[in-house]
Parts: sequence; C-alpha cells; structure tokens
Amino acid sequence: MERTVSATDARVHFGELMRQAESDGRPIVVEHSGKPRLVLMSIAAYERLKAASERDRDWLAAVDRVREGVGEYLAGRALQPPEEVLQQVREARDEQHSDLP
Repeated sequence: MERTVSATDARVHFGELMRQAESDGRPIVVEHSGKPRLVLMSIAAYERLKAASERDRDWLAAVDRVREGVGEYLAGRALQPPEEVLQQVREARDEQHSDLP
C-alpha cells in the first residue's frame, strides 16, 4: 500500500520520506492541491519498473514482427476462419488415430 503526502509535507520531511521509500520499498505519492503529482520511490523499485517496461516493449516488438511475417506469408490471401482450421486439425487427428482399437 502506498503512502500519500502533501507537497508541503514532502518538502519539510524529504529526507525522512526518502529513507522510508528506500527501506520499506513502498512508493510515496506526493499531492499538490489534492491531486497526485509525482511518486517518490527507491531506486530498486524504479529499476524493476523500468525493466518490466522494457520487457513489455520487447514483447510488443516481437508481436509486431510476427504480424508482419504472417502478412508477408499470406501475401494478400485471407485467413481461414478458425472453425475451419479446427475442423481440419480434428480430422487430421482422427485420421492418425483411426487404427487404434
């Protein structure tokens, strides 16, 4: 659970807030005129957040590359409806297992 303080309290108690954010790892939200304006957090928490953001970007880039590859592979052809693909897969599976008792 994050802690919320006013901008004035943050200014007056900055050193204490800095130690708390670092020691317990919880972010501290600083409000001005009753609205959240910024977050004070430990460098470790910031690094975790930044790494997660980079992983998300990498994942999205991979999805974009796959999407482009599929588009090139299809070369203007339409995708089969999923129901047809599932039916073909089921038929192939049943054919492979037709010799089982």
